[in-house]
Amino acid sequence: MAKYNSVAVFYGSDSSEWEVSCRSGEFTASRIDGEIYDVYEILARFGKWELVAYRKRHSMRVIFPEGARPQVDKTDCSIIVNCEKVMFDYIYIMQHGRPGENGLLQGYFEMLGIPYSGCNSFVSAVAFDKFACKNYLRDVDFVHCAPDIFVRKGTDISDLKDRVCSKLRFPVFVKPTDGGSSFGITKLESVDELETAVNFAFSEGPMVIIEQGISGRELTCGVYFDGEKVKALPPIEIVTENEYFDYDAKYNGKSQELCPAPISAEETALVQDTTCRIYKQLGCSGVVRIDYILAEDGLYFLEINTIPGMTSASLIPKMVRTAGMDMTAFLSQIIENS
Repeated sequence: MAKYNSVAVFYGSDSSEWEVSCRSGEFTASRIDGEIYDVYEILARFGKWELVAYRKRHSMRVIFPEGARPQVDKTDCSIIVNCEKVMFDYIYIMQHGRPGENGLLQGYFEMLGIPYSGCNSFVSAVAFDKFACKNYLRDVDFVHCAPDIFVRKGTDISDLKDRVCSKLRFPVFVKPTDGGSSFGITKLESVDELETAVNFAFSEGPMVIIEQGISGRELTCGVYFDGEKVKALPPIEIVTENEYFDYDAKYNGKSQELCPAPISAEETALVQDTTCRIYKQLGCSGVVRIDYILAEDGLYFLEINTIPGMTSASLIPKMVRTAGMDMTAFLSQIIENS
């Protein structure tokens, strides 16, 4: 018997990733088991939380036109639908970027006592900040972290150039510490365009990380808790036509996503074991995805995605299909075991 009756999928966000988030949220809502749960789709953007559509058990999806969408009452996270007050039993968070991925939305649900998918507010905040997250992993013995430099807005750029040249090898990647979908990222082959790249990254947030590029194969691996143990999904190798796995490569067909990754059994075991260990080290929950570079001298951690993309073409659904699992049953596992 299911633990929950009504599930609200929150999507959209206050960041550049909001459109990607909407696609992920719509796909997720469509795959949640309509025989078990009532499903409500909430578009949440810049403080306006509105019901886009809902699907009662064993029923068709009902869509509200823009301008006539019921608004969420934030005092208790409820909504009025057809003169009936609906209290959500469970929240499936599909907000990429702020505030759904940096812990703010999680903190709100924690204060209300409403269970939700994914990592808690503290873990979400740590994982969302690339520099902070790497600092939780720098001293472990099971994965490498590339050298980097942290920059806060207002730093003297002339001094920064000297630090980059003395500490890092080119190419380097300049990126916001708290962004996703490759927004604000620049790959640099020399120090000449550093100031432009840093300012571009600052357009996404007030903190930037300059990270030494690592040569190798780009891999990613999903991981989740099935109610009994932490399990890794089949890894994917990403082969891009572009210089790196940027927004164009991710969403406009400029990459191949090979699943399962064409690597040896030993390398597959390494990636999956490392992914499970990072999940436990950070105290994650729900389903997350962790990105790596497999280099000659070992496996390098890139970043963790606590709310990974979830469209039919996204990486986690591909891993789930490759593992021989049904997406609807997989989502039920995440909901029931969060």
